[in-house]
Amino acid sequence: MRGTRFTETMLGTVRLDAAGPVRRIRLDLRARAEEVLRPHRTLRARVDGRVRVSGLADDPDATGELEISPLAGRRIAYRLSFTAQGRRLTLDGWKSVTARHPVRSMTVLPFSLYEDGAPVGQGTLRFPLATGLAPFLLSFRFPRHEDGDRFLAPRWDGSPGRTEVWYTTLTDPATGTGLWLHHELVAPTDGSAPTAHGWAAVFPPEGKVTHARFGPVPWSGPTHGFTAGDVTAGPGRLSGSAGDLSWNLTEQPAAEPLFTFPRWSWRRPLLPATHMLPAARATYDGTFATPDGTLTLHGAPGASARINGHGNARRWAWLHADLGDGAVLEVVAAVSTRPLLRRLPPLVFLRLRHRGRTWPRRAERSAVGLLGVGRFRADIGLPRWTVTGRTLLRRIRVDVTQPAERTLALDYRDPDGAAAVCRNSESADATILLERWWGHWRTEASWTLSGTAHAEVGDR
Repeated sequence: MRGTRFTETMLGTVRLDAAGPVRRIRLDLRARAEEVLRPHRTLRARVDGRVRVSGLADDPDATGELEISPLAGRRIAYRLSFTAQGRRLTLDGWKSVTARHPVRSMTVLPFSLYEDGAPVGQGTLRFPLATGLAPFLLSFRFPRHEDGDRFLAPRWDGSPGRTEVWYTTLTDPATGTGLWLHHELVAPTDGSAPTAHGWAAVFPPEGKVTHARFGPVPWSGPTHGFTAGDVTAGPGRLSGSAGDLSWNLTEQPAAEPLFTFPRWSWRRPLLPATHMLPAARATYDGTFATPDGTLTLHGAPGASARINGHGNARRWAWLHADLGDGAVLEVVAAVSTRPLLRRLPPLVFLRLRHRGRTWPRRAERSAVGLLGVGRFRADIGLPRWTVTGRTLLRRIRVDVTQPAERTLALDYRDPDGAAAVCRNSESADATILLERWWGHWRTEASWTLSGTAHAEVGDR
């Protein structure tokens, strides 16, 4: 199944109150529907975007609904809520589609403004055909609806020298405790039997970081996720025990899958490794027992991710940051162990999902740039590491700090037996600055995470 995505800009005028001045108004909207747009049927879509009213409003977080029914209902209706100087206003109007005036009827939107259900203004918006038609048509996308659960199935095809990882990171909103569950399948390069192992770790806001391992045990070949003894990671549920730690959690996806690496690399494992999130955001409920007591989780934010490859990188850094309001940032910066690739600076794969869009649009953009120019850069170290980069109209800076007292060092081995060490913190700090070019660089959004970022630095 596919959905529909497009953007639309409209310009016009509005008058609030009978004696108020006439003001300019501009709408920059993003529409998302769960079905493919068909002109002869009615399509309902969610819209969000920016509403600007001169001298009154500039709200980048407007939300609403759109009904597209040009033939069945002969109208295209808009209902949008936004904030103007502390007032919550609702824009309500529709284009009345007629065969007699097809262009005018589909480009002119008369509307009314309401506050608490009472009318407070009227206006007219117009779709600018000369400047807006090409961007409008080029913005249409018909993305597939992807069920994140299907990405939990093992990818291993029996080949030696492969490793797969299922991991979950989350933060308890009540206590600020970070949790990490790592599940791993290893198929050794010498052709010996594959094994399953992993660990669980607890990162309290104060006190010592603790962890415990489970396995290794023979790989049992589950079809829907990971299993090792009493430890399972499958659709909607995580349970098991390791040493003095035990957990029983339910997972509720709150966002669509996110491919940190190019989407094709998950279907065709041509790269040394690939990374994706079955759900870019999720919430967790249940219990996590430690020697110091039991955490009861309610709506804990986090995410589960997947790795499939030949082993760990030569050097790497990783960040998962839930930025709130549906925004999420995922970063992987790595130096490959391949003879030629290991001489290169870290390749950066950065994906920012913000206000319904994922930037950069293509995962390759941050890693390879355009013809090798404009690659994002990473300066990997501890306790602080950074990532910077830009596209044509946007640039970003990510600063991550992993305090030593909140960082756990763990060693493990690749399928060929080579050792690697990761230094992980599920209670790291991060600042993210996103800027946009408007004749000069202006801040588009910024975030500060204190103890809620999930980060890791690893090497050999």
